[in-house]
Amino acid sequence: MTGTLRPAVVTGTEPRPGRWLALAVLTLAVLLVAVDATVLGLATPFISEDLHPSGTELLWIGDVYSFVIAGLLVSMGSLGDRVGRKRVLLWGATAFGALSVLNAYATTPGLMILARALLGVAGATLMPATLGLIRTLFHDPRERSLAVGVWGATASAGTAVGPIVGGFLLEHFWWGSVFLINLPVTALLVLVGARTLPESRDPRPGPWDLMSVALSLTGMLGVVYAVKETATHGPTAPALAAGTLGAAALYGFVRRQLALPTPLLDVRLFRRRGFGGAVLADLLTVLGMSGLVFFLSQYLQLVQGRHPFEAGLAELPAAVGAVGAGLLAGRAARRFSVRAVVSAGLAAIGLALAALTTISASTGYPLLGAALLIVGIGAGFSFTVTADVILSTVPKNQAGAASAVSETAYELGAALGIALLGSIVTASYRNFAAPPGTPKTVHESLGAAVETAGNMPPKTAEALLEASREAFVHGLHLACGAGAVVLLATAIAAWFLLRGQRLDKCF
Repeated sequence: MTGTLRPAVVTGTEPRPGRWLALAVLTLAVLLVAVDATVLGLATPFISEDLHPSGTELLWIGDVYSFVIAGLLVSMGSLGDRVGRKRVLLWGATAFGALSVLNAYATTPGLMILARALLGVAGATLMPATLGLIRTLFHDPRERSLAVGVWGATASAGTAVGPIVGGFLLEHFWWGSVFLINLPVTALLVLVGARTLPESRDPRPGPWDLMSVALSLTGMLGVVYAVKETATHGPTAPALAAGTLGAAALYGFVRRQLALPTPLLDVRLFRRRGFGGAVLADLLTVLGMSGLVFFLSQYLQLVQGRHPFEAGLAELPAAVGAVGAGLLAGRAARRFSVRAVVSAGLAAIGLALAALTTISASTGYPLLGAALLIVGIGAGFSFTVTADVILSTVPKNQAGAASAVSETAYELGAALGIALLGSIVTASYRNFAAPPGTPKTVHESLGAAVETAGNMPPKTAEALLEASREAFVHGLHLACGAGAVVLLATAIAAWFLLRGQRLDKCF
């Protein structure tokens, strides 16, 4: 730790003084990303009411951040390995704060989508840098496991803080205020991090290959866009063209990485069964959970009629379960095994999602709260252990790029999950029979139906609300059922892919 203008680069293997204080600063970046992700879901009904987005635009608002961040994470992680992870983290946090203001004051759906996309560019710098610095700060495997557990627990705490604080703000201020809570966090992160975080980078980084950056971004955006469009509108010429372009770009990216002496991403890492298995588990887990995560706030507010603050509190069990499980995950993986803990966690999530296929508009909170608690516990165990596996199976000088792969899997899973499972909910919702004379806009989103009902005669409004809510809940059933199948299949795959993997080893 140093306060000079040019911090020393960490290269030794001895325990670093001040590493726990540095970890506390890194958790601010994790908190920033977690809070931002959760408050968006809570604010979605208000954004829908104010900006009047179409159903497709509403999905873009929800997932464009993930699209962009998925396309840039590997590039930004590799950039941090080259120019310094601390430098990239602090510059990214500064940009994140500034762009949060743009999100808060967006006046049209198009501007909101653009603001979310730009925020994704800044967000791509944060998570790889935090995990990369943890790999640099903590050399002892048990200390590193605890640090990763704290890292994961902070992310889970953010998912609890976000809805509660966001719910309070939404009840007292306009929806843009939920994005402005990023400003004090970014200010604290930058000011304190500048003095407490060490700088670390690859001592022999090689050039940052811009062609690889372009191929990575083009490939990820093309493939994800194709999946989204196909899920929403079926196989169309633009979707086919985007998918073909994306696949070709990713193929070119892999071939180029194998040929470069210092690649942007060492794709040979995927030959390690533990690394590849952990990445795949993360991607499929987030994909399976995305339908519930994105539509839960709408269900609580627009179907069950809860106020925003109450809806935020209702989501608290998931975060509580994840925090507790994240702090115990490393110890559990050493006592039982990596594959046992990850597979059990994924199976628990799958069973909880299956239970949620039985909910209705009048479902009591005990079932919902219990299911969310189990989802949180399962996610806390699985995500924490897979993150530790990914960090422990790569050389320290590739920590940023490897962490970026982990986060790419997470963000890509979220993007694909919202595109696929979100499209299932949207398609199911659009088919409900509205009362005669009802505007066609009620089929765009549940928020539009609720808003329209407020200006209709009581009996007609009641009929519209009943039909639209029933259609939305049916779509949520389908999304949770599909998610349960994905999670249970992933639990089985993780049992075989993570066979023999241990946390006590450190490359």
